[in-house]
Amino acid sequence: MTTGDAAVAAGTSHDRPPTHPKKAMPLLVVGSVGVVYGDIGTSPLYAMKESLLHVGGVPSAAEIIGIVSLLIWSLVIVVTVKYVIFVLQADNQGEGGALSLMALAQKAMAKRGLRHPNPTIMILGIMGAALFYGDAILTPAVSVLSAVEGLKVTTPGLDPYIVPIALAIIVALYAVQSFGTAKVAVFFGPIMVLWFVVLAVIGVSHIGDAPMILHALNPLEGLSFMTSHGVIGFTVLGSVFLAVTGAEALYADMGHFGKQPIRIAWLGFVGPALLLNYLGQGAFALSSPEALPNLFFLSAPETLRLPLVILATLATIIAGQAVITGAFSLTQQAIQLGLLPRLQIEHTSESEQGQIYLPTVNWLMLVGVVLLVLFFQTSSSLAAAYGIAVTGTMIITSLLAIVVFAYGWGWGLGLAFAVVTPFLVIDGAFLAANLLKLADGGYLPLVIGGCIVALMVIWVRGVRLLNEKAQQQNLSLDAFIQAMENSQSVTRVAGTAMYLTSTPETVPSALLHNLKHNRVLHEKNVIVTIRTADIPYVPPAEQIEFTKLAPGFARIELHYGFLDEPNLIQALIRLREQGVKFDVMSTTFFVGRRRIKSATTRSEMPRWQSQLFIKMARHSYDAIDYYRIPANRVVELGTYVTL
Repeated sequence: MTTGDAAVAAGTSHDRPPTHPKKAMPLLVVGSVGVVYGDIGTSPLYAMKESLLHVGGVPSAAEIIGIVSLLIWSLVIVVTVKYVIFVLQADNQGEGGALSLMALAQKAMAKRGLRHPNPTIMILGIMGAALFYGDAILTPAVSVLSAVEGLKVTTPGLDPYIVPIALAIIVALYAVQSFGTAKVAVFFGPIMVLWFVVLAVIGVSHIGDAPMILHALNPLEGLSFMTSHGVIGFTVLGSVFLAVTGAEALYADMGHFGKQPIRIAWLGFVGPALLLNYLGQGAFALSSPEALPNLFFLSAPETLRLPLVILATLATIIAGQAVITGAFSLTQQAIQLGLLPRLQIEHTSESEQGQIYLPTVNWLMLVGVVLLVLFFQTSSSLAAAYGIAVTGTMIITSLLAIVVFAYGWGWGLGLAFAVVTPFLVIDGAFLAANLLKLADGGYLPLVIGGCIVALMVIWVRGVRLLNEKAQQQNLSLDAFIQAMENSQSVTRVAGTAMYLTSTPETVPSALLHNLKHNRVLHEKNVIVTIRTADIPYVPPAEQIEFTKLAPGFARIELHYGFLDEPNLIQALIRLREQGVKFDVMSTTFFVGRRRIKSATTRSEMPRWQSQLFIKMARHSYDAIDYYRIPANRVVELGTYVTL
């Protein structure tokens, strides 16, 4: 397939019931606790501490109660009401996440006869995905550092070794990714269940220290704190937001477990455990204000602090694993949707389709995390950079949800705006509060996200321009077929030739080059196009469209979802089972290899963009391997294209 053919046009949507693992509900609930809630579950390590420290000095009882109230009601409104009740309903065949919601919004627009694909929806999806990468780099850094810093409480002499220990854990975490996480993942659920039980027990054990902390259950306490503290109240809100980072995981990981287990886990276990822990930490802060710098670990009995540090470290490793896996899955979706060039994807499990490993993404993330730890040194410094990426993603989720609610569900814009606007206001307040930390490191996720947005936009634009050039320069396929039927000068050879192209209306450049240089045409010529639909999976029965164009010519269109794995040989086997005969041993696959050059004269893309696109195209993973084409049956024909 020619360079850029990964960015194929979106095909027709197909409806298929969600497919989730057929396991017992208790197992799914425990599994969701281990994978979905790793990030938000480690927030008690730093969210309360950072919020209280931002007040300055020793916070008063009213200030502590107000902050705990903000933490609790952030969990209730943002996590429970917005995500668990509303956003989880917006599933795309059971799948969630920024790109899945983008595809769902595009489908909703098409359903109403509006422009499809809509560029605004696409940009929002791209921004949501890009911000996730920023979050995915920050989460392991801040989580692991905050856990290892507990060693300063149990063993003060280890203080100089905190950063090296954290780096060793992080490097080991990324180093084992190539082996797959299926075997280790079975321990994630039980470990995180133990973690949340410990959080709840610690919380309950301290509420009695200062029962007045229960006033924090009144939302007016949090509102009073915000209105009476001016800019400080707004600054604290940026730290309070740390308690809900990871809420996007509820939606992004829906495809692994289903919405019901995720809801049961939150409402029946995770949410109450977090609420109790924040109440307990607040009561401990009221009774022992001197413990503020290490509030979480000092809240545990002295003899249990070292085991708590070990358990917290395991929990943060699991949180890091969750975002790494999420980044792999998101990248796979982005490649299939044509937002990124093809990258090498390795499968680490023979039975689980979702168990994938992307070496390029893995090592780039590791470099980013290590640099963050070396630069910021402490979790408190990193916390300043944390939050902006997540708030941005939450706002984008809200905006895309309006489109889905209004057009996909038939609510109408009025009702959709009425439901989502309160969440947008809260998200906007969190974003504004986090923007105050811009100079202290908050710029980092924006820089990371901005770079990824630029790469995606340049890739999409470059591929579109290449396809437009191909359509302008190449012959119409219908006219070519008619000319070949009447031609007496072309030699026909036995066998079947398959030509891969993203522009099936025109003659593939590989076919023209074969005819020009070899002066032959095969007895059977098949034009193959691979299209990606706006849904995660396309049922096998609907993946293949075979059209007889003329004697000796046919067209195959393969439709895949953005989580399906294209496999040309598998598709041909299924086609043969339907009665269309193909002998792979007598079939030659012609793949066009385009060498792209930057235009010396005026181009539709600025020179820096075209140069960047060319570099991305050159490092794109080989189409032969990506589409599972037998290498010994492939002929590559190259051509130069000016961009």
